[in-house]
This record gives sequence, C-alpha cells and structure tokens, in this order.
Amino acid sequence: MGAAFFYHLTDSPLEVTLPMLIGKARGAGWRVLVRGRDAALLKRLDDVLWQGPEDGFVPHGMAGGPHDADQPVLLGDGQSDGFACVMSVDGADVSPDEVSALERVCILFDGHDGDALQQARGQWKALTDAGCAAQYWAQEGGRWVMKAEK
Repeated sequence: MGAAFFYHLTDSPLEVTLPMLIGKARGAGWRVLVRGRDAALLKRLDDVLWQGPEDGFVPHGMAGGPHDADQPVLLGDGQSDGFACVMSVDGADVSPDEVSALERVCILFDGHDGDALQQARGQWKALTDAGCAAQYWAQEGGRWVMKAEK
C-alpha cells in the first residue's frame, strides 16, 4: 500500500522541484507518470526535463507517442496503469485506489496560489478520509520539512 506525499512549493518552483523528485523516484527504480490538466504546463515541464539537471538527463516522453509504454517518465493526463509513482501537478486528480495501488503519489502545489492551496487541502481530506497514508511536506529555509502525517 502506497502513500500520498504533498509538496507545498514556496521556495522552489515546480520546474526545480519536479526534476528532483523524479530523480528520487527513478533512483528507487520506479516508473513515473507526471499527471497534469494543462497541456501547456506539461509541454513546459517537458522542455525543462529535456534541458536536464546539471548532473544528468531525465529520460522521458510526452503521452501520445509511439513509445509511451517504454518511457521511464511519461508526462500526460492518463491512467496510472504500469506506473509505480504518479506526480500530480496543477491540481490533477488522484484517487484513493491509485494511492493504495502505487508505491507513491506526489501532489505538488504552488504555495503562493490560493486556488492551488484549496485544491490540495481538498485532496488531503479526500485521501486521508478514504484511509490513505499521507505526508505533508513544506519548504523552510531551502529544506523540505515534514509538517504532518496521517
């Protein structure tokens, strides 16, 4: 049974935090789906991943290509079948069944956006009320600190 990890972005933007989390997930051997609702945001994240971190390239693809099943990291709005980890951006939905079936679900949200905060609070309540394990992480002075756990 997996868990949902909520990442409240205040110091580092999504474009910095997402590649770091993908690196950790890939280091665990997990195949990752980055799920978003906005095609333009997913394209921007695709561009960021193509530029890669200074210490290495993040192999990935955009959903809808001929090699989706072979991608270790896939960006899209699809189902979690075949993945060990889903990283939800831009308020993309994640179900309690997915949290239970996957190794990890990461929900990344902009701490400076009131709507994103409300969306994340609703997801936290829905998932924890359904019995999912969850952790809430926030940035403090450039470090990630776990603030809550259920």
